[in-house]
Amino acid sequence: MWLGERLRTAHRAATLLDHKAHVLRRERERLTLVADRTRAKWAATQHEADRWLTRVAVMGGQREIRFGNADQLTEVNVTWDAVMGVRYPSDVVCILPNQSITARSPGSAALTEAATAHRRALRAAVEHAAATAACRILETEMRETRRRLHAISDRWIPRLESALRSLTERLDEDERAEGVQLRWAARRTGSERAS
Repeated sequence: MWLGERLRTAHRAATLLDHKAHVLRRERERLTLVADRTRAKWAATQHEADRWLTRVAVMGGQREIRFGNADQLTEVNVTWDAVMGVRYPSDVVCILPNQSITARSPGSAALTEAATAHRRALRAAVEHAAATAACRILETEMRETRRRLHAISDRWIPRLESALRSLTERLDEDERAEGVQLRWAARRTGSERAS
């Protein structure tokens, strides 16, 4: 009975792990599409930011570029989601410093456009980083889930089935031997009574 219960538990575990692997794969596929989209957006916004930075450098040189540096740090707030017990970043909000370039220096129109383009590129980079991290987390969990599933399906279940078969055969053999001994004892007792 104990082996039978262990075998049923192993089959339930394998079924649950298989289900988890399917759900994680679907979610990872969805997040891979999000990561591809955010990668393209990041590349486009970074290209635009680089163009504006080149214009600023040509028009005003390194001095003007330094005017565009922010005095404050950017804050990133991450929202987490979970699927099948796996937590991953699902959304990010990038809070950029509210800093006016023209308040610190006269700056050029190109500097203002470059700062705006770099803000967009930073937001896109943060979104892509979150999407990439989510894909990586789900991929790691999928590998672990597949490893556990294979361990149960390829090792644990066959061992339990083999042990259950051996035990069943041994019990059947013991039962037959006991039946033979009972019949032998019954004949002996019957022959002693007859004498």
